[in-house]
Amino acid sequence: MIFGNVQNLKEYFFLEDGVFECFRYAKEHELNEYGRGCYEIEGKRLFVNIVEYETVDAKERFWEAHREYLDIHLMLDGAEQIDMNFIQNMDVKKYVEKDDFLQMEGEKNGSVVLREGDFLICYPSDAHRTAVVADGQEKIRKAIFKVRI
Repeated sequence: MIFGNVQNLKEYFFLEDGVFECFRYAKEHELNEYGRGCYEIEGKRLFVNIVEYETVDAKERFWEAHREYLDIHLMLDGAEQIDMNFIQNMDVKKYVEKDDFLQMEGEKNGSVVLREGDFLICYPSDAHRTAVVADGQEKIRKAIFKVRI
């Protein structure tokens, strides 16, 4: 997992080209004007989901990871806590191939709070639980870039 802010992208020069494609796309497009939904950037290799939802207590959320894609969560508005752990520390359940969704259960090892401009990159070994209340329940809006690996 890599946690950062778009104001400091020069510090992350070592990241994969696919990750930088996402940040370039975000800079060149007004993501706040996009409606909720999935937008292809380069077919199934690279796309972005624009989501909006209310944050809730952690016990109401689920753990996930992905095998085919890495996630780049880019906060557009609001504050959201994302809990994290490594899949080897979790009780791994069912993998749904068509959705690239690996379900699991377990406890958090750490967490980050995303605010506007913050991002979190989740690799296949990174279990994450999103939509957790940070500063109080609120509606958030974010872009989740998916990069096939």
